[in-house]
Amino acid sequence: MKAISYATTKHTGQKRKVDDAPYIIHPYRVGMLLSQEACPEDIIIAGLLHDVVEDTDGTLEEIRSLFGEEVATLVEFASEPNKSLSWEDRKKHTIETIKTAPLAAKLVVCADKVDNLSSILENEQQLGSNIWRSFKRDKSSQQWYYLNVYKSLISGIDQKNQPNLFLSYKNLLDRFI
Repeated sequence: MKAISYATTKHTGQKRKVDDAPYIIHPYRVGMLLSQEACPEDIIIAGLLHDVVEDTDGTLEEIRSLFGEEVATLVEFASEPNKSLSWEDRKKHTIETIKTAPLAAKLVVCADKVDNLSSILENEQQLGSNIWRSFKRDKSSQQWYYLNVYKSLISGIDQKNQPNLFLSYKNLLDRFI
């Protein structure tokens, strides 16, 4: 509950890009995906907080103080470190970082991308190609990014025993590409 309250406060007033829904819906859904995967509480909390550092005035130090080192480390893996870099450089950083990340961090990033891809596919079905006006890059750039994040997520993971969340990502990716 503490993480839900904190995330809600930090994301107050923010809206999703395409449908203008309250932004907090996204971290809630990420947390729920991780909960459905039966992840430990620290991973679920990191899912709820995964965008706080990147998109609000919240800091890793604040998260570390409130929720502990493990949660802060997972949030750090899920956060782009420097928003002043180009879109391409930020996305390449994420792709490279996730390749060798621990499974817990990969699960947080995967849940984030599963929710984002689900939203993109839903919005594209409802609104058509107009949704791409809301993004910094076009559909083909987004396809490149989501495909390469997937490749990084499964890097080093036993394909026979990969988490269900990874399979969900692959199914969404197949519909998106």
